[in-house]
Amino acid sequence: MTEYTVQPGDTLGSIAKATLGNAALYTKIAEANNIENVNNVSVGTVLTIPGDDDSAGGTAAASGASTGTLSAEQLGQILGSGSDERVDTYLGALNDCCAKYEINTSLRMANFLAQVCHESNSFRAVSENLNYSAKALRGVFGKYFKDDEIAEEYARQPEKIANRVYANRMGNGDEDSGDGWAYRGRGLMQLTGKNNYQSFSDAYGADAVGEPVRVAEDPELCVAVAGWYWDSNKLNALADEDDVKKITKKINGGYNGLGDREEKLARFKGILGG
Repeated sequence: MTEYTVQPGDTLGSIAKATLGNAALYTKIAEANNIENVNNVSVGTVLTIPGDDDSAGGTAAASGASTGTLSAEQLGQILGSGSDERVDTYLGALNDCCAKYEINTSLRMANFLAQVCHESNSFRAVSENLNYSAKALRGVFGKYFKDDEIAEEYARQPEKIANRVYANRMGNGDEDSGDGWAYRGRGLMQLTGKNNYQSFSDAYGADAVGEPVRVAEDPELCVAVAGWYWDSNKLNALADEDDVKKITKKINGGYNGLGDREEKLARFKGILGG
């Protein structure tokens, strides 16, 4: 056995990946150190890292999706053709996220990925665009664009649109504050609103309020906001029940895109063996 001192930003998943070569082996480290809450390990803690003999039994099991580890081949199949760059960008962050938030069975992972792939267009859209025509503004945001003149004034100006439709809610200031654009949807679960950015920052220990662009540009945070939201809403329990409708309502507030989410879920189960 060896020892490891916890550094700022470390998670058990990242420590397991660095020391044992597999993020999913975080459970072995937790067991070796009698850690009950795997999401709360203090900086400066000296951890005992299991040796090869201690972890060998878990390595084979952890190599499959049933224990939360996703292979590059599986993620490539999930994201579809032309996804090599996205696989390279997000695979490590995904495995760390799944280890941290115990998305560690095929069923949990299939449900999680079905939702985030729908929300992000298979990891292509990690920052809300809002480049709407006047007609689209009337259809999507009719509450804020009640007549054609206002819609035409804002059409094809994403920053102005965001500042109008997200003003004075979710912790954002008024339209002139710029908060709507600063805290527009980002990440694999489209984190939106200053209050939500603050809640994520407080829970994860990253300054997403001061540097909101990091939620889209930093793969770790891009994935982590989805894991944090999933965990905060106790969606593992619904995934264990394979209840895609309830999960969708928790994420979407309704059932928008349910058919696509269901199709993805069925396909991902086949890829992951769930």
